[in-house]
This record gives sequence, C-alpha cells and structure tokens, in this order.
Amino acid sequence: MSSPQVGEDSTVSPISFADADAPSQIPAASQHEKHFFGIRTQNTPNRYIFNDEYDRRFPDDAYCEETTSNAKVWRTYAEEAAAFDANMVGQSRDGLDVMLVFAGLFSAVVTSFLVQASQNLQADYGQMTAILLRDLVSIQLALADGVSTANITSPSIDPTTQFVADEINVWVNGFWAVSLTASLAVALAAVLIKQWLYHYVSLHSGTPSRRSHVRHFRFTGLELWRVRIIIGMLPIIMNFSLALFLSGLILFFIPL
Repeated sequence: MSSPQVGEDSTVSPISFADADAPSQIPAASQHEKHFFGIRTQNTPNRYIFNDEYDRRFPDDAYCEETTSNAKVWRTYAEEAAAFDANMVGQSRDGLDVMLVFAGLFSAVVTSFLVQASQNLQADYGQMTAILLRDLVSIQLALADGVSTANITSPSIDPTTQFVADEINVWVNGFWAVSLTASLAVALAAVLIKQWLYHYVSLHSGTPSRRSHVRHFRFTGLELWRVRIIIGMLPIIMNFSLALFLSGLILFFIPL
C-alpha cells in the first residue's frame, strides 16, 4: 500500500487565525441541520472564535512561569471574576435597596394598625367606668324619687367578669402580627445580605494568585449559604406579608 505523495503542485496552507474575528458563513439549514421535536440541531462541528483581547492586555508568561503567583492565568481570572461579580452584586444591591425601603414603610403602616387593633384584645376600662357611673347616677335618682332599693336593678356590667375577646379581633391581630414579623424579617435579611455583598466585593491586596484564591473562597461561601436563593425569596415573603395584612384589614372592617 503506497502512502500519498505531496507533489510540487499540492501545497499545504498553514493554519491562520487572522480571519477568526470575521463572521463565519453558516451552511444552508436543509443540508446541515435537522429538526428534532422542533429543536434545531446541527451536524457541523462548533466553530469557536478566539478573542485576542487578553493577549494584548496580558502578555504571555515566560517559560516555566505559567503557574507563578503573577501568571497570566491568574490575571485573566481576576479580570473575568471582577466583571462577573460587579454585574451580580449590582443587580442584587438594586433589588435589596428597593426591598429594604418597601419593608420599612410597610412595617410602619402595619405597626400603626396593630397598635389600634390590639386594644380590642383587652377590656375597655374607660367604657366600663362610664357604664358604672351611669348606673350610679340612675340609683341616686331613684333614691331621690323615693323608690325602694329592692326595686332598683343591678348594674348592667360586672367588673369582676373575665374578659373574652371577640374571635374576629383575635384573627385580625394574629394576621397583622405575623405580617409585621415577616416584614421585619425581610428588612433584617436585606441589611445582612447588603453587608455580605459589601464584604464580598471588598478589595484584597496581594498577588493576582492570592486575590483569585480569596475571591474563589468568598464565592464558594456565597454559594454554600445560598445567598442568591435567599435574595430571590425575599419578595415572596414580602408578598405573603402583604397578603396577611390585607386579609386582616378585610376582617377588621367587617363589623363596621
């Protein structure tokens, strides 16, 4: 079996990356693409376009210095991580600021309603005093008219009777108390997470290798504590708190 020969007319063109940034021509879909349950799949291999931005910004390392503390890989990682963290923390901070302001204002509103409604859970001694004074005046007028004390009716209220709150008032205060607790928990969580994010993006001195390791350590802790999941749950808890407040408000106005 003879091996293929390369003649004078056949030339092998060297691999060039000069046209890497140029837009590639995609073959026709009928020839190289198939549809699988509406999903378009390609038979042609993926073509990656290499960006030489980091090659211009960070020169190549010297021989046998590719893993030193000041190597190109650490500087590239630090640059990419800084851009990723700035985007992630910026979006989280904007949402936390809005959530913190809304939770603070909402807590103040719920507190004012709860202070007013909590008075219905105990006996109204002012009203009780007014009723007893009215009965006392009635007794004195009856005695002045010569009515026998045996014919005088007893007071309409007994101060020694144990007070029992209305069931609707109990539910209203329960809804508003839980709503206030949830909104305050959201405000507290927002403050703590803002402190975590501030510490996460705080600059750390040292070599690129050390900064990269510190950043990865902080990012691992951020993922371990599910901070982004907690941030996503804060609006859900706030909506739950708002729903409880509206439910209590409806029950509060039913007797009126």
